[in-house]
Amino acid sequence: MVEQTEEGCTCAVDELAHGAAHDATPDAATTDASRSLKLGAVFSLSAVLAACGGGGGGDGGAGGFPFLPPPVGGGPAPDTGPYHYLQAKNDEEAARFLLQAQFSASETEIADVRAKGYLPWLAEQFGAPRAPTAWDWMSPRGAIPTEVDDMIWRQLMASPDAMRKRLALALSEIFVVSATEIGSSWPVTMMAQYWDMLVNGVTSNFRQLLEDVSLNPAMGFYLNTRDNRKEDANGRQPDENYAREVMQLMSIGLYQLNPDGTPKTGADGQPIETYVQDDVSNLARVFTGYDLDIRASERNAYQPPGGGGKIESNEWTTRPMKFDAARHSTLEAKFLGATVPAGTPGPAALKTALDTLFNHPNTGPFIGRQLIQRLVTSNPSPAYVKRVADIFANNGSGVRGDMKSVFTAVLIDDEARAPAGLADPNFGRLREPMLRLVQWGRTFGVTSATDNWKIGNTSDPSRTLGQSPLRSPSVFNFFRPGYVPPSTAIATNKMVAPEFQLVNETSVGGYLNFLQDALQYGFDNKDVVASYAAEKAVVLDAAALVRRLNLLLTGNQLSAATVAIITNALATPSLNASSSDADRRNRIWAAVLLVMGSPEYLVQK
Repeated sequence: MVEQTEEGCTCAVDELAHGAAHDATPDAATTDASRSLKLGAVFSLSAVLAACGGGGGGDGGAGGFPFLPPPVGGGPAPDTGPYHYLQAKNDEEAARFLLQAQFSASETEIADVRAKGYLPWLAEQFGAPRAPTAWDWMSPRGAIPTEVDDMIWRQLMASPDAMRKRLALALSEIFVVSATEIGSSWPVTMMAQYWDMLVNGVTSNFRQLLEDVSLNPAMGFYLNTRDNRKEDANGRQPDENYAREVMQLMSIGLYQLNPDGTPKTGADGQPIETYVQDDVSNLARVFTGYDLDIRASERNAYQPPGGGGKIESNEWTTRPMKFDAARHSTLEAKFLGATVPAGTPGPAALKTALDTLFNHPNTGPFIGRQLIQRLVTSNPSPAYVKRVADIFANNGSGVRGDMKSVFTAVLIDDEARAPAGLADPNFGRLREPMLRLVQWGRTFGVTSATDNWKIGNTSDPSRTLGQSPLRSPSVFNFFRPGYVPPSTAIATNKMVAPEFQLVNETSVGGYLNFLQDALQYGFDNKDVVASYAAEKAVVLDAAALVRRLNLLLTGNQLSAATVAIITNALATPSLNASSSDADRRNRIWAAVLLVMGSPEYLVQK
């Protein structure tokens, strides 16, 4: 039961929530076909390309997106290839792009995207100064009781580099480390520096990211590479946890793939496995001999707030794990067609292993498809996956794994940008609950007066969101990329809907009740609260208020029927210039709740 103070709103919420729970792919309003735009019209100045900042991806110094052809002879490029929609022709298209590329869309950002075009805007975001790191914010906070949740909500809600944080959040759902299952004397700073590493990975190379993850202390704790030791005469064997998961979840997947992400099949028609148990056991030898890099001068160097015995400082959380040759297996290791000869030093063995995973033909389509799912659509076409995998293989300058180019290819592909997706019931994705909350915060001016950001752990589906950033229930993320809701049209059509693994009757009601409280009261005794400044300016006009919310929250994807339901619900009680502040706030809260509970909002196209 969703309580509501305004007359008439409860029924509308119930109606919309019922539709959200049972209709995974609602009809969307059909839009006019968008005119194809020439590459050169948006992308003609080398100075614009240079704004990308270079670095990271190793694009030969061009500093741009080398997989895109430059204009020919100073004129527009041929109207060919998969990148026709590089300029938003209206506010709706700009908002739609922003809601895929980052967490939210403001009127200022919409105007900025329209004025610059997608590529120059992306170039600016990739090249923009990086916000203060999470670790730097966490480390000096002294006696203030700070939790992992405080750190990550602040990063997602308040960091100026929103696009980089959005893409890092997508990476966190592939390279999973969960704060819920990590043990250390410094779990908060460990998770902060793990998050910072993922943020750096957005503009890095996948090979470097894979190495950074493998040697990270947080991952060392989570998947047992910390103090993982070689075999011995007492029957000890290297722990296989990370070796298995780095293949299955972080690089090549379970089954051999074609370049378009479709599985290869054997003579029996069944998918061909990518690796077998011997591959796991042999690869595990490579990940032995690594442990935390806690230096002698840092032990017993920190006095915790409130007294108690001294413990080591937290500086080690900023460093990769160190190698100890005495604990490293020197046996021969054969995996995935590669061989590490017996006696190979640990760092050289690690290089061979990570190079093998990085260069495996599965890695591009396996990672590319998941990034498309996290940012654009749950069921990308094989052609879309192949285009992104091709950019992973070669960014246009002969560089493999350039993440900046891969993310750009995901976001500007015709399948992401073309208006056809709006009318396609099979296109789009369910918005993750944590993304809904971050969008609310950024759209409506949420701040924390104390800068503590105590929103808390939102994992409980009955009382909160059923999802909390960096708190996946397992290494398999909050949901599997191939999850199929049973006994649904999605299953009948042989499609997937990963985020629906979080959806049930409890979570639908829990989300609406949680959101209703957050809209009004914020968090931590109103320390974390929204201002709704722009909404207050139009609150007397219910239709204008709904128009604003429709654009900023959905990119104008609410159907005419839903707009009418919400507008009519807000009409009672009527408001005028003499209406109280309480009545005005109630209308705003009700409007936001109704939009964010509607099917067309919950399914992002």
